Amino acid sequence: MDRSGPTGLVPEVGLDRTSPVPLYFQVASRMQQLIESGVLPVGGRLENEVELAERLGVSRPTIRRAVQYLVERGVLVRKRGVGTQIVHPKVRRPVELSSLYDDLAKSGQKPRTQVRTLEVRRAPDHVAEALGLDENAQVTWMERLRFADGEPLAIMQNAVPVDVLPLRREDLEGRGLYELLRAAGYAPRMATQVVGARVATAAEASVLEDVRGAPLLTMTRTAWDASGRGVEYGSHIYRASRYAFELTLST
Repeated sequence: MDRSGPTGLVPEVGLDRTSPVPLYFQVASRMQQLIESGVLPVGGRLENEVELAERLGVSRPTIRRAVQYLVERGVLVRKRGVGTQIVHPKVRRPVELSSLYDDLAKSGQKPRTQVRTLEVRRAPDHVAEALGLDENAQVTWMERLRFADGEPLAIMQNAVPVDVLPLRREDLEGRGLYELLRAAGYAPRMATQVVGARVATAAEASVLEDVRGAPLLTMTRTAWDASGRGVEYGSHIYRASRYAFELTLST
């Protein structure tokens, strides 16, 4: 029995040879779209580079560079005796005021949440300052493990003022935090967000089913509602092999 998955044929890719965008990047971008949409299924194998280059009408070095680009981003993996295999589509999240749960659900990635901690406690100083709370203010503190398509993706720590929203474990397991805030009349309307990177500790790697020292993306966010009240503080870490922030820039 072949355990490496069927060979996937990449449909013809429309390339703009007059564009300043390199051909390898056009090919890689289109292949990533096909993987994310499920046209090229997870577990499948790509046809070999010679056949792929001939069918798409590009050079073998162009194909090799496109494949390497996707390997470096964790979308493909090269396996001896198997070929180039599709590992999984990477979660590409636009940098906007939305929740990870909502973004995963919209992209069809089947979010699931495991609530690891849920308790009322005094707000840590940095959280109280961020949310504009009094020194001894109470918050509901939570830590959640978020899955996408059955794989652990992120560890999320959040704080919500206790008088904003009472939170129950079952609500957090079945719905996103921002959906709950909107339903309570405290929809986040503005936020500050800082994105960074670091390596995983042994404990984090164990929870995320990764290796110690694996690259992580980090995000801290403070959100306010339309009245200017601080309603949520978050500190999240994401597996860099499965996750990316996507920005659209213009002049």
